[in-house]
Amino acid sequence: MDQFRRRLASVDALPQLCLLAVFSGALTGLLMTAFRELIDVITLAFMPGGRSDDFESLAPVMRMALPLIAVTLIGVGLWRQPAAARKLGIGHVIERLTYHQGQMPLPNWLNQWWVGALTLIGGLSAGREGPAIHLGAGGSCWIGERLRLPHNSLRVLVGCGTAAGISASFNTPIAGVIFAMEVVMMEYTLTGFMPVILASATGAVVTQMIYGTMPAFTVPDTIEARLFDIPWIITMSLAIGLLAGGFIRLARLGPQMTRVPRWLRLLLAGSATAAVAFWYPQVQGIGYDTVGNILTRMPALDVLLVVAVGKLALTALTLACGVPVSIVGPILVSGAAVGALFGMAGLFLLPSLVHDPHLYAMLGMAAMMGAVLQAPLAAIMALIELTHNPDFILYGMLAVVVSGLTGRQVWHCRGFFISALFNQGLHPLQQPLTQALSRIAVPAVMERGVVRTRPRITRDQARALLDSRPVWLMIGRGEDKSPVALAASDLARLVLEDNRDPAAEGKGEDAIPGVSRTRKRTETGEVEEAAIEEIDLLAIPGQRLELASVDLQATLSEAFDRINEYGVDALYVQHTTAPMIHKVSGIITREAIENYYRYKR
Repeated sequence: MDQFRRRLASVDALPQLCLLAVFSGALTGLLMTAFRELIDVITLAFMPGGRSDDFESLAPVMRMALPLIAVTLIGVGLWRQPAAARKLGIGHVIERLTYHQGQMPLPNWLNQWWVGALTLIGGLSAGREGPAIHLGAGGSCWIGERLRLPHNSLRVLVGCGTAAGISASFNTPIAGVIFAMEVVMMEYTLTGFMPVILASATGAVVTQMIYGTMPAFTVPDTIEARLFDIPWIITMSLAIGLLAGGFIRLARLGPQMTRVPRWLRLLLAGSATAAVAFWYPQVQGIGYDTVGNILTRMPALDVLLVVAVGKLALTALTLACGVPVSIVGPILVSGAAVGALFGMAGLFLLPSLVHDPHLYAMLGMAAMMGAVLQAPLAAIMALIELTHNPDFILYGMLAVVVSGLTGRQVWHCRGFFISALFNQGLHPLQQPLTQALSRIAVPAVMERGVVRTRPRITRDQARALLDSRPVWLMIGRGEDKSPVALAASDLARLVLEDNRDPAAEGKGEDAIPGVSRTRKRTETGEVEEAAIEEIDLLAIPGQRLELASVDLQATLSEAFDRINEYGVDALYVQHTTAPMIHKVSGIITREAIENYYRYKR
């Protein structure tokens, strides 16, 4: 097992990562299945027909009561918990990857189960993709932590859980891969791509075995795109870009809303949803059934307007009020409604150019997703996998780019999740140095030839230390002081010179700093130094490095940050073998890290 971990510390451990990716994808698929079944079982108690998203069949009073009950339970459940434990969903996963090497706290993961279920059961405008990604990332992190894997591998496993979560939600494995790399991990590497692809495929296989191969919603085979549609597609995409930017700006009002008491914010979120749901239950839940209706039989104009604007606004308002809902599902539904509205308007105003409103509904979903997330590749791949029609690629690319540019230039938005983290004072976009150093763990670069010793040793003890051919001597200085590293070559040089000529360094007790010798009286009566009796390793000539500690699982990025934090030039690498027992595995220097970045990355 130690050899397996050591191999994973390097940047090219693809076979090992691919093996772990299979377990990650399978576990994520099972977790997602359990989450969906949990929702279905609870909604059997009050939802006619047992369909968890059929809010239209409920009485208006019941539709109004559900959001208020949901925000009350969420408020009570999260009220006494620390602020850190209330962070959930995709944004939390991105933050943990950026600042904590993918380590997912258990309290947040447990909260995601019941909070995610309540937002969907309670009829808030929310999706299940955020919980799926958080649960998948947390489950994959659990695998890595149980195996005590290095953090560079843990980061890849979290990406695997993210991809498998999206894949299991939409039945779109390719879009899951692109989403994980583009939105969550924010980097493309071969080491990341191959395991993430395998995990995404495995997650899709698990859910297909249980729910079948149908995607989240059915797309008619008769939808056809023509070049004449391009001018109106561009017009629609401009409008969607403006709506997407407005959505992000409204959702970012969270810090300003903190001036309002928490209970009043929760009441506002629940009341707003309840008021709209009384007349238009289509704004509740994920809304995939509404997308199905749009793509098969076009709903009434007022329903489309409310879903297009109202659902988008309710989702943003709920987030701003502090309720952690997932946004991917709602923005897809709103995008479909906006697209359908433009398709109907184009059919009325420009019948010679526009002939199928359903085409605009599909393109509207991709355009809204691309603009809100600033993730064009993920949006395009989702469109292709949902439609099973490669003929839409050209039109989807055009719609996604136009809407994304519009939102970015007009509203100066950098993507929903990045903007949200910037709003919290965090900076999820890593610098090239940090990205490169995060891909490899400390064991791949550290020097393993280390022996621990006391500050003062005898000549025989020095020889015994050198017999193991160490590179560094780690010298302890007591409980209150950090240890020091001394190059073993400095001690070897001293011992070698002593073997050649015990009096080579001249007479006198202080001829060599830190060295005390035995004395003997010559025939003439003079006192002469003989062999070394004791060596003070903290005083003999040589270069000594102040040390701080770093965990064996840490990445080079973590090690580099720790070196800068403590102002030292080297770290001793340790891991826990038993409670309160730490073993030193090696030493890593600033020079070794810099050399890796220059020559081996």
